[in-house]
Amino acid sequence: MNDVCEPGRRPMSRRTFIRAAGVAGAGFVLYTYTPGGTKQAVAAIPGGNLDPVALPKFVTPLLIPPVMPRAATIKLRGGKQVDYYEISVKQISQQILPAGLPMTTVWGYGAVTSADKKGLLIHNAPSLTIESRWDRPVRVKWINDLKDTNGNYLPHLLPVDPTLHWANPPGGVQDRDTRPTFASTPAPYTGPVPLVTHLHGAVGVGDESDGYAEAWFLPAANNVPPEYATEGTWYDFFKGKAASSFSVSWGPGFAVFQYPNNQRESTLWYHDHTLGMTRLNVYAGPAGFFLVRGGPQGDKAILDSRFGTIAVLPGPAPMEGDRFPPNKTYYEIPIAIQDRAFNADGSLFYPDSREFFDGATAVDPGFIPSTDLSPIWNPEFFGNTIMVNGNTWPFHTVEQRRYRLRLLNGCQSRFLILDFAQIPGVEVWAIGNEGGFLAAPVNLTAANNNRLLMGLAERADLVVDFTNVPQGNYVLRNIGPDEPFGGGEPPNDFDVADPDTTGQVLQLRVVPAIAPDPTTPPQFLTLPPLTPLPAPTVTRRLALAEMASDYWDGPAEARLGVVDDFGYASERMWADEVSENPIVGATEVWEFYNFTADAHPMHVHETTFEVVNRQALVTNEDGETEPPARLVGDPRPPEPWESGFKDTVIAYPGEVTRIKAKFTNPGQFTWHCHIVEHEDNEMMRPYRIGPVQPGQPGQPG
Repeated sequence: MNDVCEPGRRPMSRRTFIRAAGVAGAGFVLYTYTPGGTKQAVAAIPGGNLDPVALPKFVTPLLIPPVMPRAATIKLRGGKQVDYYEISVKQISQQILPAGLPMTTVWGYGAVTSADKKGLLIHNAPSLTIESRWDRPVRVKWINDLKDTNGNYLPHLLPVDPTLHWANPPGGVQDRDTRPTFASTPAPYTGPVPLVTHLHGAVGVGDESDGYAEAWFLPAANNVPPEYATEGTWYDFFKGKAASSFSVSWGPGFAVFQYPNNQRESTLWYHDHTLGMTRLNVYAGPAGFFLVRGGPQGDKAILDSRFGTIAVLPGPAPMEGDRFPPNKTYYEIPIAIQDRAFNADGSLFYPDSREFFDGATAVDPGFIPSTDLSPIWNPEFFGNTIMVNGNTWPFHTVEQRRYRLRLLNGCQSRFLILDFAQIPGVEVWAIGNEGGFLAAPVNLTAANNNRLLMGLAERADLVVDFTNVPQGNYVLRNIGPDEPFGGGEPPNDFDVADPDTTGQVLQLRVVPAIAPDPTTPPQFLTLPPLTPLPAPTVTRRLALAEMASDYWDGPAEARLGVVDDFGYASERMWADEVSENPIVGATEVWEFYNFTADAHPMHVHETTFEVVNRQALVTNEDGETEPPARLVGDPRPPEPWESGFKDTVIAYPGEVTRIKAKFTNPGQFTWHCHIVEHEDNEMMRPYRIGPVQPGQPGQPG
């Protein structure tokens, strides 16, 4: 374990920010800003030659994801019932762009069997929603079916950088899940694709079912080379735990996970989590909502303060067995916002060279051995096209009444600032986030100018009231940046997203209500009471860092680590020993000291947490934390919409962000930045609750 930087690495002291400046020829022109503020063109982006400005907008109706059908209901000994699903990932063609333009090849989750003949056996990106009930476990057979009709594996749709610390199936059992060594720059990996599904926000889940990054598995294809590893390092260990805990069997191309669902009613989502490939696998499409409903802190525990009766939230939402396309109107709608880029043939565009990000180019004889940069990995990626529920810039017709919108920022690196202010008369209330309902409704119209900041993977449960909105067509805007986010407000702290493309999200067509609105006005909602966590017994000081290239003025990788007793970041890599090891049942405060120029959305698996506060640190002239880390001023409380419990929190540059969590379930989990390009290149760390498990990888059997 290294307490100092490795040779060839140093902490980043300055970021080179890249800005897209409109379409030119075959793609965008990249610009960098010199220390004196002069704009210099550095590279033309290859590919991505579908002009987003010319793309028709608001011509496709918003897809409201239907509900995933169950394969069966299993009755356990003692009478407890488990909802069972069989879900695969397939390669499909999907009409993401407006009708008349080419279809797009993507990957999507979908059910392969249904107990009900009306069940929808549809693969889509994003996928169908898994509707679950509190304290009723969900069991899923996750199947990697990335094969062609002949049973041969399908290569990745996107360029895979094999120089990262990644799943590395070609390394065989001995060298899987490692960072390979190359004498020269290798070509992109084109072999079978590893997958492992993570249910983001699952609380109390066993580590065997959490989607650990080294528990991936390849498809059961005919032509996998015999020297390849077909499963990740932890697959067999977790296979044994699953058999012991749930009497389930795993096999080639699949794993069976079980989720307890004894957490608060909340909005979860599922997506791939393969080591060093999450950015690519998720970009290719596989993701979907997972909703937990009911329980003592569910919607039936919300009261109408005027009468003391159970409040009425906007609904209905899609239900299992509904027709598709639906024959009824939904007033509760899950909305996944993602950014993508496309080629003129409809295919997804994702960069195949580091040159895309900041103009870094290979020198003779190539990136390797001449530079310390991974040749394909990009530190961030910002798509030039906004996609909502699987379509570019859709529209949705809403009545003059209240709706419940369950939002997800599913972008790659893009922070969103959703701006409802361009919709006259609208009123927006936040009632929940990742961990369920807030302490009290928050009037974003009155308190935050009708705006909501959403970091990567954050969710927001909103009641949006269109009652007083004049009939007409309006656009939900995004005023977040088209570049790495460092906090602040537009336009003084950063330029807003391109108003012609990424500054637009969704068109809302307001029409008269067809019936009186039966829902409770949000100001009269009394949300379920929160039970505070116990007092902490441990405080951990953790570091967020970026490591500069010695070849190029830009980052070579991002890292996590600890802050030592002297206030300096001690960076760790994925392969280093576990340094965060709460005892079972402990309540701890984790302090994220941000030594970088960017905000990072930090996600902790297996638990939810309270946001305690944030506090400024001494910064240098570039606004970055000046080592050693020193506190300044008083802490500030979390934002009102961060009350309650969360699983992802924004850690701003020049600050320490404090969270408090209780760790109840023993096992091996991860914590990481949810800018997926960051987590794929060392900004993810394993952590363990409780003791080392007998027989786990790296330990005696």
